[in-house]
Amino acid sequence: MTEAERPATDFQVPDDLSGITAEQFRASMRHYPAGVTVVTLNSPSGPIGFTATSFASLSLAPPLVSFNIAHTSSSLTALLDADSVVIHFLGEHQHDLAQRFARTAADRFTDRSLWTTLDTGEPVLHGTPIWLRATIHQLIPLGDHTLVVGLVTRVHDNTNQSPAAAPLLYYNGRYHRPTKIGD
Repeated sequence: MTEAERPATDFQVPDDLSGITAEQFRASMRHYPAGVTVVTLNSPSGPIGFTATSFASLSLAPPLVSFNIAHTSSSLTALLDADSVVIHFLGEHQHDLAQRFARTAADRFTDRSLWTTLDTGEPVLHGTPIWLRATIHQLIPLGDHTLVVGLVTRVHDNTNQSPAAAPLLYYNGRYHRPTKIGD
């Protein structure tokens, strides 16, 4: 998408937020568990990727998904210029990848044994049970993040209806695996 195609938003922040501070909001959100994804894309300067816990399914028809990226992210410029991304659903065995892609951008793709490139150009991480390729459908700046809406064009599911590993979760500043509560 080009700058001219980016939609303007009429999102207005009320004057009174009842004294909510960024620290209070962040502390409360730490208590909401989230699945961990890594978003990868191709750029003229090479592969780009980042950890995202804001992934969501939006629609079945058409198949739409979303995630957010901070306006302070080193990956933002490349994402705004990208046509497509790959969203990797990390398994519990991949917490090292989640940490790698949450660190400095220069360190993310240094180990070439961890990834390969799709025929469409995006990097894809080895050993990821499920990944989706999506074209960028819409970019919506909201607050200090941009909401990215993607149209899913390819699904890779290596779980055979029974995942070999539990999904990786992020909760209260740490990585976790879910445990079954019963039937």
